[in-house]
Amino acid sequence: MRILVMTQYFWPENFRVNDLSTELVKRGHDVTVLTGEPNYPEGKVFESYRENPNNFSSYNGCDIVRVPMISRGKGSKVKLVLNYLSYALSASIYGLYKLKYQKFDVIFVFEPSPITVGIPAVIFKKTKKAPIVFWVLDLWPETLKAVGIIKSKQLLRSIGALTSYIYNHCDLVLGQSKAFIKSIEERCSEHTKVKYFPSWSEEIFQNKNIKEIPEIPRGDSFFNILFAGNIGEAQDFPAILATLALLKQKTVSVRLFIVGAGRAEEWLKDEIEKKSLQEYVFFLGRYPLEDMPSFYSASDALLVSLQKNKTFAMTIPGKVQTYMASGKPLLGMLDGEGARVINESRGGYACGSGDSEGLVNLVIKMSNLTPTERQVLGMNAERYAKKEFNRGNLISQLEDWFYEVSESKKLF
Repeated sequence: MRILVMTQYFWPENFRVNDLSTELVKRGHDVTVLTGEPNYPEGKVFESYRENPNNFSSYNGCDIVRVPMISRGKGSKVKLVLNYLSYALSASIYGLYKLKYQKFDVIFVFEPSPITVGIPAVIFKKTKKAPIVFWVLDLWPETLKAVGIIKSKQLLRSIGALTSYIYNHCDLVLGQSKAFIKSIEERCSEHTKVKYFPSWSEEIFQNKNIKEIPEIPRGDSFFNILFAGNIGEAQDFPAILATLALLKQKTVSVRLFIVGAGRAEEWLKDEIEKKSLQEYVFFLGRYPLEDMPSFYSASDALLVSLQKNKTFAMTIPGKVQTYMASGKPLLGMLDGEGARVINESRGGYACGSGDSEGLVNLVIKMSNLTPTERQVLGMNAERYAKKEFNRGNLISQLEDWFYEVSESKKLF
Protein backbone atom coordinates (compact mmCIF):
# COMPACT_ATOMS: atom_id res chain seq x y z
CA MET A 1 0.00 0.00 0.00
CA ARG A 2 0.98 3.63 -0.48
CA ILE A 3 0.58 5.15 2.97
CA LEU A 4 0.81 8.83 3.86
CA VAL A 5 1.62 9.27 7.55
CA MET A 6 0.63 12.73 8.72
CA THR A 7 2.21 13.78 12.01
CA GLN A 8 3.47 17.01 13.49
CA TYR A 9 6.21 15.02 15.27
CA PHE A 10 8.66 12.54 13.76
CA TRP A 11 12.24 11.35 14.02
CA PRO A 12 14.62 12.61 15.43
CA GLU A 13 11.83 13.43 17.90
CA ASN A 14 10.96 10.32 19.94
CA PHE A 15 7.40 9.22 19.24
CA ARG A 16 5.78 5.84 18.66
CA VAL A 17 4.94 6.85 15.08
CA ASN A 18 8.63 6.35 14.26
CA ASP A 19 8.41 2.68 15.20
CA LEU A 20 5.08 2.24 13.42
CA SER A 21 6.34 3.77 10.17
CA THR A 22 9.46 1.59 10.27
CA GLU A 23 7.40 -1.56 10.77
CA LEU A 24 5.04 -0.67 7.92
CA VAL A 25 8.04 -0.37 5.59
CA LYS A 26 9.32 -3.75 6.79
CA ARG A 27 5.93 -5.21 5.89
CA GLY A 28 6.32 -4.05 2.30
CA HIS A 29 4.40 -0.77 2.29
CA ASP A 30 5.48 2.44 0.62
CA VAL A 31 5.49 5.02 3.44
CA THR A 32 5.70 8.79 3.08
CA VAL A 33 5.74 10.95 6.21
CA LEU A 34 4.51 14.55 6.10
CA THR A 35 5.87 16.30 9.18
CA GLY A 36 7.42 19.50 10.49
CA GLU A 37 10.85 20.61 11.60
CA PRO A 38 12.01 18.71 14.71
CA ASN A 39 11.68 20.94 17.79
CA TYR A 40 10.01 18.81 20.49
CA PRO A 41 10.39 18.99 23.46
CA GLU A 42 13.07 21.72 23.77
CA GLY A 43 10.97 24.17 21.79
CA LYS A 44 13.62 25.07 19.25
CA VAL A 45 14.65 23.39 16.02
CA PHE A 46 17.30 20.72 16.58
CA GLU A 47 20.79 22.04 15.85
CA SER A 48 21.71 18.90 13.88
CA TYR A 49 18.71 19.46 11.61
CA ARG A 50 19.49 23.13 11.13
CA GLU A 51 23.05 22.32 10.11
CA ASN A 52 22.07 19.72 7.51
CA PRO A 53 18.34 19.19 6.82
CA ASN A 54 19.13 16.70 4.02
CA ASN A 55 20.29 14.20 6.63
CA PHE A 56 16.71 14.01 7.89
CA SER A 57 14.86 13.34 4.63
CA SER A 58 14.51 9.60 5.17
CA TYR A 59 14.23 7.20 8.07
CA ASN A 60 14.42 3.41 7.92
CA GLY A 61 12.95 3.32 4.42
CA CYS A 62 10.36 6.07 4.97
CA ASP A 63 10.44 9.15 2.74
CA ILE A 64 10.13 12.27 4.89
CA VAL A 65 8.59 15.47 3.56
CA ARG A 66 9.11 18.35 5.99
CA VAL A 67 7.29 21.66 6.02
CA PRO A 68 8.37 24.88 7.74
CA MET A 69 6.61 25.93 10.91
CA ILE A 70 6.99 28.09 14.01
CA SER A 71 8.80 26.20 16.78
CA ARG A 72 6.86 25.67 20.00
CA GLY A 73 9.19 27.57 22.34
CA LYS A 74 9.15 27.13 26.11
CA GLY A 75 6.57 28.53 28.47
CA SER A 76 4.75 30.65 25.89
CA LYS A 77 1.14 29.66 25.24
CA VAL A 78 1.00 32.07 22.29
CA LYS A 79 3.99 30.44 20.62
CA LEU A 80 2.55 26.98 21.27
CA VAL A 81 -0.70 27.96 19.54
CA LEU A 82 1.28 29.41 16.63
CA ASN A 83 3.26 26.17 16.45
CA TYR A 84 0.04 24.16 16.12
CA LEU A 85 -1.53 26.46 13.56
CA SER A 86 1.63 26.95 11.48
CA TYR A 87 2.06 23.21 10.93
CA ALA A 88 -1.59 22.83 9.93
CA LEU A 89 -1.34 25.71 7.46
CA SER A 90 2.07 24.74 6.09
CA ALA A 91 1.13 21.08 5.64
CA SER A 92 -2.12 22.07 3.93
CA ILE A 93 -0.43 24.36 1.41
CA TYR A 94 3.28 23.64 1.15
CA GLY A 95 2.89 19.93 1.91
CA LEU A 96 0.16 19.54 -0.69
CA TYR A 97 2.38 21.25 -3.26
CA LYS A 98 5.37 19.03 -2.50
CA LEU A 99 3.22 15.91 -2.81
CA LYS A 100 1.06 17.08 -5.72
CA TYR A 101 2.10 14.24 -8.03
CA GLN A 102 1.87 11.44 -5.45
CA LYS A 103 -1.13 9.18 -4.90
CA PHE A 104 -1.96 7.37 -1.68
CA ASP A 105 -4.18 4.44 -0.72
CA VAL A 106 -4.67 5.65 2.85
CA ILE A 107 -3.82 8.64 5.04
CA PHE A 108 -2.85 7.77 8.61
CA VAL A 109 -2.94 10.62 11.14
CA PHE A 110 -0.95 10.39 14.38
CA GLU A 111 -2.49 12.77 16.95
CA PRO A 112 -0.88 12.94 20.38
CA SER A 113 -1.85 16.66 20.21
CA PRO A 114 -2.88 18.92 18.55
CA ILE A 115 -6.17 18.12 16.80
CA THR A 116 -5.19 20.65 14.11
CA VAL A 117 -3.08 17.94 12.46
CA GLY A 118 -6.44 16.76 11.09
CA ILE A 119 -6.97 19.92 9.03
CA PRO A 120 -4.39 19.10 6.33
CA ALA A 121 -5.55 15.46 6.46
CA VAL A 122 -9.08 16.48 5.43
CA ILE A 123 -7.69 18.68 2.65
CA PHE A 124 -5.51 15.82 1.41
CA LYS A 125 -8.48 13.45 1.53
CA LYS A 126 -10.52 15.71 -0.73
CA THR A 127 -7.59 16.28 -3.09
CA LYS A 128 -6.07 12.80 -3.19
CA LYS A 129 -9.35 10.86 -2.81
CA ALA A 130 -7.77 8.74 -0.07
CA PRO A 131 -9.45 7.60 3.18
CA ILE A 132 -8.30 8.82 6.59
CA VAL A 133 -7.48 6.66 9.62
CA PHE A 134 -7.11 8.99 12.59
CA TRP A 135 -5.40 7.79 15.82
CA VAL A 136 -6.53 9.85 18.82
CA LEU A 137 -3.98 9.82 21.64
CA ASP A 138 -5.13 13.11 23.15
CA LEU A 139 -8.73 14.29 23.50
CA TRP A 140 -9.49 17.81 22.28
CA PRO A 141 -10.78 20.20 23.51
CA GLU A 142 -10.92 18.34 26.84
CA THR A 143 -7.14 18.34 27.30
CA LEU A 144 -6.86 22.06 26.57
CA LYS A 145 -9.36 22.74 29.31
CA ALA A 146 -7.70 20.29 31.70
CA VAL A 147 -4.24 21.90 31.52
CA GLY A 148 -5.61 25.43 31.43
CA ILE A 149 -4.16 26.41 28.06
CA ILE A 150 -7.56 27.75 26.99
CA LYS A 151 -10.21 28.92 29.47
CA SER A 152 -12.65 30.67 27.14
CA LYS A 153 -15.83 28.60 26.88
CA GLN A 154 -16.59 30.05 23.47
CA LEU A 155 -13.15 29.14 22.13
CA LEU A 156 -13.40 25.65 23.61
CA ARG A 157 -16.76 25.20 21.86
CA SER A 158 -15.20 26.31 18.59
CA ILE A 159 -12.36 23.80 18.98
CA GLY A 160 -14.95 21.15 19.83
CA ALA A 161 -16.75 21.95 16.58
CA LEU A 162 -13.45 21.66 14.67
CA THR A 163 -12.81 18.30 16.33
CA SER A 164 -16.25 17.05 15.28
CA TYR A 165 -15.65 18.25 11.73
CA ILE A 166 -12.36 16.37 11.53
CA TYR A 167 -13.74 13.15 13.08
CA ASN A 168 -16.72 13.18 10.73
CA HIS A 169 -14.45 13.47 7.69
CA CYS A 170 -12.40 10.47 8.78
CA ASP A 171 -13.14 6.93 7.65
CA LEU A 172 -11.91 5.40 10.89
CA VAL A 173 -11.22 7.05 14.27
CA LEU A 174 -9.10 5.11 16.75
CA GLY A 175 -9.02 5.80 20.50
CA GLN A 176 -5.93 4.94 22.55
CA SER A 177 -7.98 3.79 25.55
CA LYS A 178 -11.39 2.22 25.96
CA ALA A 179 -12.47 5.26 27.97
CA PHE A 180 -11.78 7.46 24.93
CA ILE A 181 -14.44 5.77 22.84
CA LYS A 182 -17.51 7.41 24.39
CA SER A 183 -15.97 10.88 24.17
CA ILE A 184 -15.04 10.36 20.51
CA GLU A 185 -18.49 8.97 19.70
CA GLU A 186 -20.10 12.11 21.14
CA ARG A 187 -18.32 14.10 18.40
CA CYS A 188 -18.66 11.53 15.63
CA SER A 189 -21.97 10.93 13.85
CA GLU A 190 -21.08 7.35 12.81
CA HIS A 191 -20.26 5.36 15.94
CA THR A 192 -19.37 2.26 13.90
CA LYS A 193 -16.19 3.89 12.65
CA VAL A 194 -14.84 4.47 16.18
CA LYS A 195 -12.50 1.68 17.36
CA TYR A 196 -10.21 0.94 20.30
CA PHE A 197 -6.52 0.90 19.41
CA PRO A 198 -3.97 1.13 22.27
CA SER A 199 -0.28 1.92 22.12
CA TRP A 200 2.46 -0.68 22.37
CA SER A 201 6.09 -0.78 23.40
CA GLU A 202 8.86 -0.52 20.84
CA GLU A 203 10.78 -3.78 20.35
CA ILE A 204 13.96 -2.24 21.70
CA PHE A 205 12.56 -2.46 25.25
CA GLN A 206 12.41 -6.23 24.98
CA ASN A 207 16.19 -6.33 24.48
CA LYS A 208 17.80 -7.89 27.54
CA ASN A 209 21.40 -7.13 26.48
CA ILE A 210 21.72 -3.99 28.58
CA LYS A 211 24.85 -1.88 28.88
CA GLU A 212 25.87 -0.42 32.22
CA ILE A 213 25.41 3.33 32.66
CA PRO A 214 27.20 5.57 35.18
CA GLU A 215 24.29 8.02 35.56
CA ILE A 216 22.34 5.69 37.90
CA PRO A 217 24.76 3.83 40.20
CA ARG A 218 23.86 0.26 41.05
CA GLY A 219 24.43 -1.63 44.25
CA ASP A 220 24.15 1.27 46.69
CA SER A 221 21.70 1.74 49.54
CA PHE A 222 19.34 4.04 47.59
CA PHE A 223 15.99 3.11 46.12
CA ASN A 224 16.26 4.55 42.61
CA ILE A 225 13.08 5.71 40.85
CA LEU A 226 13.09 6.76 37.21
CA PHE A 227 10.71 9.19 35.53
CA ALA A 228 11.10 9.16 31.74
CA GLY A 229 9.39 11.45 29.24
CA ASN A 230 7.80 14.85 29.00
CA ILE A 231 8.18 17.35 31.83
CA GLY A 232 4.93 19.27 31.62
CA GLU A 233 1.92 20.47 33.57
CA ALA A 234 -0.08 17.29 33.00
CA GLN A 235 2.53 15.15 34.77
CA ASP A 236 1.78 16.91 38.09
CA PHE A 237 5.32 17.52 39.30
CA PRO A 238 4.07 19.58 42.28
CA ALA A 239 2.61 16.34 43.68
CA ILE A 240 5.83 14.45 42.90
CA LEU A 241 7.90 17.07 44.76
CA ALA A 242 5.47 16.91 47.68
CA THR A 243 6.06 13.14 47.77
CA LEU A 244 9.83 13.62 47.86
CA ALA A 245 9.54 16.25 50.59
CA LEU A 246 7.59 13.74 52.72
CA LEU A 247 10.04 10.93 51.94
CA LYS A 248 12.86 13.22 53.02
CA GLN A 249 11.49 12.90 56.55
CA LYS A 250 11.38 9.10 56.41
CA THR A 251 14.11 6.52 56.91
CA VAL A 252 13.94 5.23 53.31
CA SER A 253 16.72 6.57 51.05
CA VAL A 254 15.13 7.53 47.75
CA ARG A 255 16.45 9.20 44.60
CA LEU A 256 14.43 10.29 41.60
CA PHE A 257 16.15 10.39 38.21
CA ILE A 258 14.45 12.32 35.41
CA VAL A 259 15.26 11.49 31.79
CA GLY A 260 13.51 13.87 29.44
CA ALA A 261 12.68 17.51 28.90
CA GLY A 262 9.66 19.76 28.53
CA ARG A 263 7.99 23.10 29.01
CA ALA A 264 7.95 22.88 32.83
CA GLU A 265 11.61 21.92 33.19
CA GLU A 266 12.96 25.31 34.34
CA TRP A 267 10.09 25.77 36.78
CA LEU A 268 10.77 22.30 38.19
CA LYS A 269 14.48 23.02 38.70
CA ASP A 270 13.62 26.23 40.55
CA GLU A 271 11.14 24.43 42.79
CA ILE A 272 13.65 21.70 43.63
CA GLU A 273 16.09 24.36 44.78
CA LYS A 274 13.43 26.20 46.77
CA LYS A 275 12.43 22.98 48.54
CA SER A 276 16.07 21.87 49.09
CA LEU A 277 15.53 18.60 47.22
CA GLN A 278 18.75 18.70 45.18
CA GLU A 279 20.03 15.53 46.89
CA TYR A 280 16.89 13.64 45.89
CA VAL A 281 16.20 14.69 42.29
CA PHE A 282 18.63 14.41 39.38
CA PHE A 283 18.10 15.68 35.85
CA LEU A 284 19.84 13.47 33.31
CA GLY A 285 18.62 15.28 30.18
CA ARG A 286 17.35 13.75 26.95
CA TYR A 287 18.70 10.54 25.45
CA PRO A 288 17.93 8.69 22.21
CA LEU A 289 15.39 5.90 22.39
CA GLU A 290 18.02 3.19 22.01
CA ASP A 291 19.66 4.25 25.30
CA MET A 292 16.48 4.12 27.37
CA PRO A 293 16.47 0.36 28.17
CA SER A 294 19.73 0.88 30.08
CA PHE A 295 18.18 3.60 32.23
CA TYR A 296 15.14 1.43 32.94
CA SER A 297 17.30 -1.53 33.85
CA ALA A 298 19.41 0.51 36.30
CA SER A 299 16.30 1.69 38.19
CA ASP A 300 14.38 -0.05 40.95
CA ALA A 301 11.00 1.33 39.90
CA LEU A 302 9.49 3.43 37.10
CA LEU A 303 7.19 6.36 37.90
CA VAL A 304 4.16 7.56 35.93
CA SER A 305 1.88 10.39 37.08
CA LEU A 306 -0.96 12.56 35.81
CA GLN A 307 -2.90 15.49 37.23
CA LYS A 308 -6.29 14.83 38.76
CA ASN A 309 -8.73 15.43 35.93
CA LYS A 310 -11.49 13.35 34.36
CA THR A 311 -9.89 13.74 30.91
CA PHE A 312 -6.52 12.46 32.10
CA ALA A 313 -8.28 9.61 33.92
CA MET A 314 -9.40 8.33 30.50
CA THR A 315 -5.81 8.23 29.27
CA ILE A 316 -3.25 5.45 29.31
CA PRO A 317 0.06 7.36 29.18
CA GLY A 318 2.23 5.91 26.41
CA LYS A 319 5.05 5.33 28.87
CA VAL A 320 2.94 2.73 30.72
CA GLN A 321 3.28 0.21 27.88
CA THR A 322 6.97 0.99 27.54
CA TYR A 323 7.61 0.67 31.26
CA MET A 324 5.79 -2.66 31.35
CA ALA A 325 7.76 -4.14 28.47
CA SER A 326 11.02 -3.36 30.26
CA GLY A 327 10.18 -5.84 33.02
CA LYS A 328 10.47 -3.31 35.84
CA PRO A 329 7.83 -2.59 38.51
CA LEU A 330 5.68 0.52 38.12
CA LEU A 331 4.75 3.21 40.60
CA GLY A 332 1.67 5.15 39.51
CA MET A 333 0.09 8.34 40.84
CA LEU A 334 -2.86 8.58 38.49
CA ASP A 335 -6.56 7.81 38.17
CA GLY A 336 -8.69 5.80 35.78
CA GLU A 337 -7.35 3.76 32.89
CA GLY A 338 -3.67 4.11 33.73
CA ALA A 339 -4.18 2.98 37.32
CA ARG A 340 -6.45 0.15 36.16
CA VAL A 341 -3.76 -1.24 33.88
CA ILE A 342 -1.09 -1.15 36.60
CA ASN A 343 -3.33 -2.79 39.18
CA GLU A 344 -4.81 -5.33 36.77
CA SER A 345 -1.36 -6.43 35.65
CA ARG A 346 -0.10 -6.83 39.21
CA GLY A 347 3.01 -5.20 37.83
CA GLY A 348 3.31 -2.46 40.43
CA TYR A 349 1.40 -0.19 42.75
CA ALA A 350 -0.84 2.79 42.01
CA CYS A 351 -2.53 5.50 44.04
CA GLY A 352 -4.82 8.30 42.98
CA SER A 353 -3.74 11.44 41.13
CA GLY A 354 -2.28 14.06 43.45
CA ASP A 355 -2.14 11.64 46.40
CA SER A 356 1.40 12.40 47.59
CA GLU A 357 0.94 10.63 50.92
CA GLY A 358 -0.40 7.58 49.10
CA LEU A 359 2.64 7.54 46.82
CA VAL A 360 4.94 7.86 49.85
CA ASN A 361 3.38 4.70 51.29
CA LEU A 362 3.75 2.86 47.98
CA VAL A 363 7.40 3.87 47.62
CA ILE A 364 8.14 2.65 51.14
CA LYS A 365 6.22 -0.57 50.49
CA MET A 366 8.08 -1.29 47.25
CA SER A 367 11.48 -0.32 48.64
CA ASN A 368 10.97 -2.84 51.47
CA LEU A 369 10.48 -5.69 48.99
CA THR A 370 13.35 -7.99 48.21
CA PRO A 371 14.93 -7.74 44.74
CA THR A 372 13.25 -11.04 43.89
CA GLU A 373 9.82 -9.74 44.90
CA ARG A 374 10.32 -6.63 42.77
CA GLN A 375 11.41 -8.87 39.92
CA VAL A 376 8.11 -10.75 40.16
CA LEU A 377 6.22 -7.45 39.81
CA GLY A 378 8.28 -6.59 36.75
CA MET A 379 7.64 -10.00 35.21
CA ASN A 380 3.90 -9.55 35.78
CA ALA A 381 4.01 -6.19 34.02
CA GLU A 382 5.94 -7.61 31.08
CA ARG A 383 3.59 -10.57 30.75
CA TYR A 384 0.56 -8.26 30.74
CA ALA A 385 2.12 -6.00 28.11
CA LYS A 386 2.76 -8.97 25.83
CA LYS A 387 -0.86 -10.06 26.17
CA GLU A 388 -2.73 -6.74 26.03
CA PHE A 389 -0.36 -4.52 24.04
CA ASN A 390 1.30 -6.93 21.64
CA ARG A 391 3.10 -4.88 19.02
CA GLY A 392 2.84 -7.37 16.18
CA ASN A 393 -0.85 -8.06 16.69
CA LEU A 394 -1.76 -4.38 16.98
CA ILE A 395 0.08 -3.34 13.84
CA SER A 396 -1.47 -6.27 11.97
CA GLN A 397 -4.90 -5.05 13.08
CA LEU A 398 -4.05 -1.56 11.84
CA GLU A 399 -2.95 -3.01 8.50
CA ASP A 400 -6.28 -4.82 8.18
CA TRP A 401 -8.13 -1.57 8.82
CA PHE A 402 -6.02 0.19 6.19
CA TYR A 403 -7.04 -2.42 3.60
CA GLU A 404 -10.70 -2.24 4.66
CA VAL A 405 -11.05 1.54 4.33
CA SER A 406 -9.03 1.58 1.13
CA GLU A 407 -11.17 -1.09 -0.51
CA SER A 408 -14.35 0.53 0.77
CA LYS A 409 -13.29 3.84 -0.78
CA LYS A 410 -12.80 2.18 -4.17
CA LEU A 411 -16.43 1.01 -4.15
CA PHE A 412 -17.76 4.55 -4.25
